[in-house]
Order: sequence, then C-alpha cells, then structure tokens
Amino acid sequence: MYADLSIENFMSGLKKRNPGETEFHQAVYEVAESIIPYILENPKYQEAGIFQRMTEPDRTIIFRVVWEDDEGNIRVNRGYRVQFNNSIGPYKGGLRFHPSVNLSILKFLGFEQTFKNSLTTLPMGAGKGGADFNPKGKSEREIMRFCQAFMTELSHHIGPFTDVPAGDIGVGAREISYMFGQYKRLCHEFTGVLTGKALEFGGSLIRKEATGYGCAYFMEEMLKHHGDSISGKTCVVSGSGNVAQFCTQKILQLGGKVVTLSDSGGFIHDPNGIDQEKLNYVIDLKTNRRGRISEYAEKFGCDYHAGERPWGVPCDLAFPCATQNEIEKNHAELLVANGCKAVSEGANMPTTIEGVSVFHNAKILYAPGKAANAGGVAVSGLEMTQNSIRLAWTSQELEERLQNIMKSIHKQCATYGDDNGYMNYVKGANLAGFIKVADAMLAYGVI
Repeated sequence: MYADLSIENFMSGLKKRNPGETEFHQAVYEVAESIIPYILENPKYQEAGIFQRMTEPDRTIIFRVVWEDDEGNIRVNRGYRVQFNNSIGPYKGGLRFHPSVNLSILKFLGFEQTFKNSLTTLPMGAGKGGADFNPKGKSEREIMRFCQAFMTELSHHIGPFTDVPAGDIGVGAREISYMFGQYKRLCHEFTGVLTGKALEFGGSLIRKEATGYGCAYFMEEMLKHHGDSISGKTCVVSGSGNVAQFCTQKILQLGGKVVTLSDSGGFIHDPNGIDQEKLNYVIDLKTNRRGRISEYAEKFGCDYHAGERPWGVPCDLAFPCATQNEIEKNHAELLVANGCKAVSEGANMPTTIEGVSVFHNAKILYAPGKAANAGGVAVSGLEMTQNSIRLAWTSQELEERLQNIMKSIHKQCATYGDDNGYMNYVKGANLAGFIKVADAMLAYGVI
C-alpha cells in the first residue's frame, strides 16, 4: 500500500491533504528527512502506515468563543484544540492566545509535541490549542471573561486522563487560573486538568523557569559530550519572556555571559553582559510593567537595534528563545561566520529548514526545540504526577529531576544521532521520539 515512501511523494500527499498549512508542512518535512530512511530500513513501520497515521491528528476541534468586552460589545473569536497523538499518555501541550493562531501553527506545534513529549520519558501524548485572541491591551475583566468563555467549550474535550493543556504564548498563570476556576465550576471536581497552575491550588515549583533552564542544561550536556562547557562563553539570547529570562539566568549560573535580549521591536546588545541585577530589571519590565526591551538600553546605556534580530552579534553560543522561524538562512550564515559553536533552541522551530542546513553543513552543534526546550513540558508532566499523588516536591527536588530528564533526552539523541562522525541532534531527536510512539501504535493494532 505504501510502496513508494519517498520524502517527495510523502510531502506531496501531505500538502494535498493540508493545503496552505506552511508551518505544518515545514515541521513534518524536518522530521520526514530523518524518519523515512529509517522506516524504509524497518518495513514493519511502513506496512502499518505509522508515519502516515502519525502526521494526521486524532481529532481537530474548532469552536466559537463569544464574550463581552468592558463596553458591552459582543466579541467573537475562534478557539482550537488539536489532539494529535495519545499513544503513550493523555494529550499534553499548551494553549496559545495570539492573533496569529491558526490551524497550521497549532498542527505544527502538536506534531512537534509528539516527539518532544516522547523524549521526556514521561507518559504524555501530544496536543496543542488556543485562540486568535490577543490579551495585550485587554483589561483583567475582559481576559477573565474570555478565559471563562473559552473553557466553557473546551471543558467538553479535556480531563486529567484525556487531555491536560498547559500555557503557551499569551497564556500564563493568570489565564490558566481563570480557566481552571471555570473548569472546576462546570465539572464539579478538583482535578489536575491543567498545568501551570498557581502554587495555592496544585501548581508546581520551577514551572516558569523550566523551559529556559532546560534549554541551558541541554546546551551544557551537548558541550560536555564534546569536552567543553558554557563557562566563559559569550552567549546570544533572543526573546525576553519567560524562556529567555530563565535561560539567561541558568547561563549566568553556569558561568556564561549573555549579551543580547530582544522582543518584537528589536534587540539590545550589552557587551558588558546581563548580570542578575540587570536580569531582575528585565523580569520586572516584561512581567509586571509589560514594557519594551528598548527601555533596558535607555536604563543601562547600551545599544538598541530597532527592527532587527540579534544573530549578527559575534558569539560562542546562540539560544533562540522567541518564536518560530526567527533564524533564517542569512542569520545562520552570520552566526557561523562570527564563530558560533553551538545552538540550543528554547523556542519551537525557531530555525528555518535552510538555516538548519547551514548549521549542519558547518558541522556546528545544533539542538532542535523538540529536544532542547522539552524542560517546560517535562515539569508540566511532573506537575501532573504531583497532582495525582497529592504531594508537592521542593524546588531542589524538581530541578534535579529536570536536569536528569534533560540528560536523558541528550543521551537518547546521542544514541541515534551519529551521522558519519558528526552528532546530528535533529536526526537523534526525531528517531528517539519516533520509535517510542511508533512501537506503541504498532502494539495497539489498526486504530
């Protein structure tokens, strides 16, 4: 049935079934390059159509969200939940509130989540969801009303043993709390149906730090595997939200020097380095005052580059922690030309396919997001465990568990990533993530 499983034919069929979904096409192609040669060597996966099944979500739920703004106007948004694969556990993945949210982006994120969650070693399937709602500029009451309206519909499709959403862009502890309260109100039960909750009602310590910490830990493991470390290295970080903030903090703790941060307006370059005091300013600026990163440049007297990305700044290590496709081919070439030795992705798919090719051709160490930014969902999984056993672990216990998970992810990638003497972490992450999910799907038969 699947005699011709060439990458070209597979992608042609996928694009016909999913027209116009460019982000989803990109995510699948990146995985297909590693997986299809492996499937051709292992016919059991081809005969069972595993990759075809894996690229089709179990279900896609689209719904209307109607809410009332502070002026009494009726507003309408579109909500989504893409339940991608639950072969190894309940669907698990974030909710994103942003005007750019569409089905293509959520399918790319849910597909990536399949491999990421598999790599964590925790029993979690993959899903993603959200709405084209923009929390920026909305009052607290408007955000509350939207979250309650969103959860009223979403509550029919989730549960602690079915689908456990978390936060993502535009969905932090505030939004999770409003949604959790509405779920509890509708379902008359107190269960761990969401992660990223406040500590007072079942949240986990170090959840907000986890993705950034994990990204830095993975870089340290990559470098250690090659006889090096973060200590003494000049680091370029993009973004200035949660992931970038705590990636920067862990880099500092590991002895590195961070010289850039960014937001949608541009980036700052601080050659003296962003120390903990400066980082505290950024955390307050972005978390409490919702300000712009340009204010950092004004306060600390460094350069601000409006409308630009930081990849032209000479560095040893790069940590893209902002959004998808922020490193294009020319940016990757700049990083390589300026001496960058390794890249660890804190964001989801921040490097284009052409950019990844530049890194691989230059033989630099490159960790894809499905491996390097898995720390966030790992601690979400640990939050699910704590909710199930009605216990809470300490920050130290959780960070040790997180560090061990990132070490395990690196080990899995290294096991499958050898590419003629070059450690190809994309290949390693894709194969390690695929094999666990694929073997579970085989065991279930044709479903």
